[in-house]
Amino acid sequence: MSDTRPSILYIDDDEGLRRLFERAMTRRGYAVTLAPSGAEGVELARARTYDLIAIDHYMPGQDGLATLQALQALETCPPVVYVTGSEETRVAVAALKAGAADYIVKTVGDDFFDLLATTFQQTLETVRLKSAKERVEEELRASNARLEALLREVNHRVANSLQLVSAFVQMQSNLLQDSGAKTALRETQQRIQAIGQVHRRLYSSDDVDFVSMDDYLTALVIELEQTWSTPTSPRSLRLKAEPIKLKTDQAISLGVIVNELVSNACKYAYPAGVEGEVRVILSRQSGTAFRLCVEDDGAGLPSDGKIQGTGLGTKLIKAMAGSLNARIRYDDSHAGVRALVETSV
Repeated sequence: MSDTRPSILYIDDDEGLRRLFERAMTRRGYAVTLAPSGAEGVELARARTYDLIAIDHYMPGQDGLATLQALQALETCPPVVYVTGSEETRVAVAALKAGAADYIVKTVGDDFFDLLATTFQQTLETVRLKSAKERVEEELRASNARLEALLREVNHRVANSLQLVSAFVQMQSNLLQDSGAKTALRETQQRIQAIGQVHRRLYSSDDVDFVSMDDYLTALVIELEQTWSTPTSPRSLRLKAEPIKLKTDQAISLGVIVNELVSNACKYAYPAGVEGEVRVILSRQSGTAFRLCVEDDGAGLPSDGKIQGTGLGTKLIKAMAGSLNARIRYDDSHAGVRALVETSV
C-alpha cells in the first residue's frame, strides 16, 4: 500500500532537533526524511521528489541560504520553508528573496512544531492551488487553440461556400440575355465577394476575432476595380486606409457599405466612355471611432433627389450603417459626391 502522507525533507545539522522534528511531524501526519547537512539534503532532493523541504539556517560548511540556492538550481524544486532564529529577520528576508515559500522562527517547545505543521499545511495548500490554477490556465489555452482552429476552419469553409455561390450566380448570369438582370446578378455577386473577403482574411490571419481593414479594403478595392473598370469606361480606384482593426460583423458591414458606395460611383458618377476616379479613405477618429469617405469628381447627386437604379444599394447602406451605429451624410460642398460614414466613440 502506497504512502499518501505528504513527504518532507528536513535539513539540519542538529541531531537532537532532527529526531524531535521526525517524531513531532510523523505524529502530525507527515512522512519525514532527515539530512544532517546541506550537501546531503541537496543530494536527497536530487534523487527523489518531496512535497516540501525545510531548511535550518545555521549549518557548518554550507549554510541554509547556500543550500536553498543549490536546491533552486535543481530541475524541479519543491516549496521550501526556511527555519531561522528569533532575531534573524534579515536572514528570513534573504531566504524569501532567494525563493523560499515561507519562513518560521525557531523556538523551544511543542508550540514550535504546531506552528511548523500549520506553516507546512498552508504552504502545501498554496502549491496545490497554484498547480490547479496553472492546470486550468493550460486547459483554457488548449481549449482556445482548438476553438481558434475550429473557427479558422469555419471561416475557410464559409469563404469556399460563398465562392461557390458566387460561381453559381456567374453561371446564371451567363445564361441570361436581359442586360438589367445580368447587371443585378453581377452586383449580387460583388456583394457576396465583399463578404467572402472577410472570411478569407480571418482564415489566413492569426487573429480570428478582428479584421485588419487596410488589408481587407485593399483586396476589396482591387476586386471592385476589376469589376467596374472596362476599356470603354475605365475607372481608377484609390485607397487610403489606416491600420484599423474591426470585429468580424463590423468589417462585413463596412465592406458592404464600401461595395455599394464604390459601385454607385462607378456606375453613375461619370458618363459612359469617360475615365473617372473614385477614392476610398478610412481614418481613425478619437477613441475607437472611425470615418469612411468615398468620393468622386463626377456629376454629383441628382438635383431632384431621386434615387438612381433600384434603390437596393441605398437600403443596404442604411442598414449596414445602422448596424455600426454610424451616421451617413453627404458633403454638399464637394463638386462630385462625397459620402461620409462616421461612428462615435
